Amino acid sequence: MGFVPKGMFVTKGVGRHRVALHSFELALRDAGIEKCNLVQVSSILPPGCRRISRAEGIRQIRPGAITFCVMSRCASDEPGRLLAASVGCAVPADKEAYGYISEHHAFGQTGQQAGDYAEDLAAAMLASTLGIDFNVDESWDEKKEIFRISGKIVGTRNVTQSSIVKNGGYTTVLAAVVFTF
Repeated sequence: MGFVPKGMFVTKGVGRHRVALHSFELALRDAGIEKCNLVQVSSILPPGCRRISRAEGIRQIRPGAITFCVMSRCASDEPGRLLAASVGCAVPADKEAYGYISEHHAFGQTGQQAGDYAEDLAAAMLASTLGIDFNVDESWDEKKEIFRISGKIVGTRNVTQSSIVKNGGYTTVLAAVVFTF
């Protein structure tokens, strides 16, 4: 038996500094997860894993704890560059089934574009395991109709952080699903 998270929360952050690593640290601080030893994991949302608030999740983590997450991050020092980091979740209707989490980072996409794409990725991965014919090129309304008709996907959501790089240093954006036990 492995560790199976009981809860999860979403968070995001942005950091700016003349040094790349420090801008990442500031983004983690903005997201409230800087005190963790983060271990990035792949894309499975465990069955029965309940979503908790960011505030509740941050209260549950202890400084120095090994903390599992699905994280997207993007950084640059190119002034005027648009950055986005997004994590999307697709939740199955069946509480005994697992869902999917996707991470997406991009240059030149707005937060809305990156968030929609991350949701599409997660939904496409979940749909394929459920035997649902899912075309990522269809409009969002057509996809929602597929979800409704199939009755197998409850819905999707995302957390996204975007920012424009300013002169004089690095900007890092991040978005994460953080697991709690």
